[in-house]
Amino acid sequence: MSIAITTQFICFTVLSLVVIIGALGVVLLESIVYSAFLLGGVFMSVAGLYLLLNASFVAAAQVLVYVGAVNVLIIFAIMLVNKKEDLKPISDIKSRRIISTSICLTLLSLLIRVDLTNAWSLSSPQNSIGEESTIRIGEHLFSDYLLPFEVASVLLLMAMIGAIVLARRDVMSKDISTGLPVDQELIEKSYEPLLTNKN
Repeated sequence: MSIAITTQFICFTVLSLVVIIGALGVVLLESIVYSAFLLGGVFMSVAGLYLLLNASFVAAAQVLVYVGAVNVLIIFAIMLVNKKEDLKPISDIKSRRIISTSICLTLLSLLIRVDLTNAWSLSSPQNSIGEESTIRIGEHLFSDYLLPFEVASVLLLMAMIGAIVLARRDVMSKDISTGLPVDQELIEKSYEPLLTNKN
């Protein structure tokens, strides 16, 4: 085994462990800020996996779009909202955990089945398209995958609008979702610590 193959295997192992551990941290940690930062680490590790596959354009798009836009938007939305509310007990929490666990295990079993039943063939370096990969991606993105591309852009726009609405809800006289007047006393109580600190 050559040094290049050994280095590639070590990098793949490290990046895979970071993706798995980071994804578990995103789901299991109670602090939403830590989850958002771990999500950024997962996105960066996925970009590293793309680099190992010689997909430099996809890796750059992963960093620019997911780390530079989506993850930053999530972090800013968390920082702007900053709602300090007491957590209320969720009704039927056991049944929800059972349902979500069964769905996750079903998806995992399907992925394992696809991995084990398909014969994954390794392409030779001579067949690499190299610089033409950007042209191929552009052709497929605006022909075969045009509808999912547009749906993803609409979903990102909806997420951005939702973050703005949540962040600005405390200064609005009416709640956009219900049309009911906002409790001004509750808003003043939330700003009391800030006013006392300034004085």
